[in-house]
Amino acid sequence: MAHAKVRRVVTGHDSGGKARVVADGPVEPITSGLMPGCAIYRLWGRDERPVFPDNGSPRRAEAYYPPRDGSRFMINTIAPGEMTPLPDLDVAAAWEELERQAPGAAGAMEPDAPGMHTTDTLDYVLVVSGEVTLELDDGDQTVLRAGDVVVQNGTRHAWRNHGVEPCTIVGVAVGADRA
Repeated sequence: MAHAKVRRVVTGHDSGGKARVVADGPVEPITSGLMPGCAIYRLWGRDERPVFPDNGSPRRAEAYYPPRDGSRFMINTIAPGEMTPLPDLDVAAAWEELERQAPGAAGAMEPDAPGMHTTDTLDYVLVVSGEVTLELDDGDQTVLRAGDVVVQNGTRHAWRNHGVEPCTIVGVAVGADRA
């Protein structure tokens, strides 16, 4: 399945303090045979609060989810139907590859409730295309369509695509504390 082409343009300040485009190029998706038809675009992130002026160079953001004061910007394509790994997939190798590309993402998932996860983040999510169901505790479900937004306040949740078309969501995750 072909995935969208995503172009990232990054601005920064030159040594004189003037605004400049400092990077302009494609972002390749993370894909996995564990989740056929899905794609994750890790667009930008940092593990600390920004301070300006800033030259626009990438900062440390290795883990998939941000720490306190950190942030992540991503696009996710969620394939319709159940996430069924490809039949001939080397599952152990696929999990290792996914952990290398998105450290900590799989570890946040509940092993006995596929797709359910809880993160110490405040997430701003926009549905760009398609339809997705936000599932919360006790099976509570809310159907979301293009143009809908979710403010996800660190709650246990899963994204389910019960439709027939892929769904694309754009999200910003901001690190938070959990009491």
